[in-house]
Order: sequence, then C-alpha cells, then structure tokens
Amino acid sequence: MAIFSVYVVNKAGGLIYQLDHYVPRSDTEKTFSFPLDLVLRPRDERVVVAFGQRDGIRVGHAVLAINGAEVSGRCTADGKDVLEFLSNPANYPVSIRFGRHRLSSNEKLMLASMFHSLFAIGSQLSPEVGSSGIEMLETDTFKLHCFQTLTGIKFVVLADPRQAGIDSLLRKIYEIYSDFALKNPFYSLEMPIRCELFDQNLKLALEVAEKAGSFGPGS
Repeated sequence: MAIFSVYVVNKAGGLIYQLDHYVPRSDTEKTFSFPLDLVLRPRDERVVVAFGQRDGIRVGHAVLAINGAEVSGRCTADGKDVLEFLSNPANYPVSIRFGRHRLSSNEKLMLASMFHSLFAIGSQLSPEVGSSGIEMLETDTFKLHCFQTLTGIKFVVLADPRQAGIDSLLRKIYEIYSDFALKNPFYSLEMPIRCELFDQNLKLALEVAEKAGSFGPGS
C-alpha cells in the first residue's frame, strides 16, 4: 500500500502545494533492432507508444531516453526529432527507455484547476442543497480523496486503492496546514506554501499513515 501524492488547491482553483510522495517504477529499457516493432506517435509534445506491447512496455508509455540520454519532448538530447531518429536504420541497434510520463509543473497546475471545476460541477449537480462536492474518485490503480475546508481550501490525496485511513490523514494534513502555514507570519493566504516545517511534518504524517493507516488522538 502507498500514498502517491498530495495536492493543496486554494479556493480560486490555484495549486499552492504539491508533493510526489511515492512514484511507482514503471520504466522499461530495451535494445531494439530495425525495424522497431512498436508503433510510436507524437502526443502532447512527447512521443508515446500507440500500438504494440512487450516486456513491460505498454500503450501510452512515453519515450524517456535513447541510448542512455534523456529525451526532451519530441527531441533527442542532441536536438534531433525522435521519430526521425528511430526511422533511420543506421541508428540501430538502439536502446530505448519507456515509461510513464512525468507531469510537468504546468500540467499539475492545469489538472488542479480542472479538478476545482469538476468539484464545483459535482456540487451543482447535487439534488440537495449544501453538497460536499467530490470526496472520492476511484480507478483500478488509485483513489483520489478530497477534503474541502469551510474556507474553500481543498486537500487532495492520491493513494493505493487498498490504503486505509485516508479520511483521518486528510484532517491531519489540514491540522499541519493550520499549524505550520497559517501560523507562519511570512505566509500569505492563497499563495504557494513554502515552509520547511510544513514539508517535514507532512512527510512524517504520510509515513505514519502508510504504516498505521490512521491517526489516533494526539498523533
């Protein structure tokens, strides 16, 4: 079981804090001969597998490195187009590392804003007045848990579907936010949280939650 990441979103939908606590390793590196037996396509400024699966490489995985050098979007480390490079038989055999694309800071900001909008839509769709909005979204690989305070701050945790004690963890994070962000004289409301004590106590809380699954009184 694991807690993957934490997001804090202000009442305007802006991402003011994000922590990647645990990122599952899904990278796979293989040496290929020509022709490449995977179909690659450009998508959102990166090159991904569109068809063909083998040895842990899945559809949707992105090209992360070629011959040990990290790629930058659709280009190799020396500025060549990835698809053109891989279409040239002279460049084989070639070692390619595939894996899950790491979200950029801009992508995280955009996703936080999108979730803020979905949260509002969920509240408006409720047949009853005073809906809490989205509290949990579930997939086959993770659950998204959300707790919104009375002032509109949202604390979002992405965790393994089997992870217990997330409700108490969300309230613990709110407590840490109150103690180490709001009480910090140098912190401005609604602005990005940059506080070492907040970071330290949040990471400790995540470790406790992963091991124990909950927080008791005074924890």
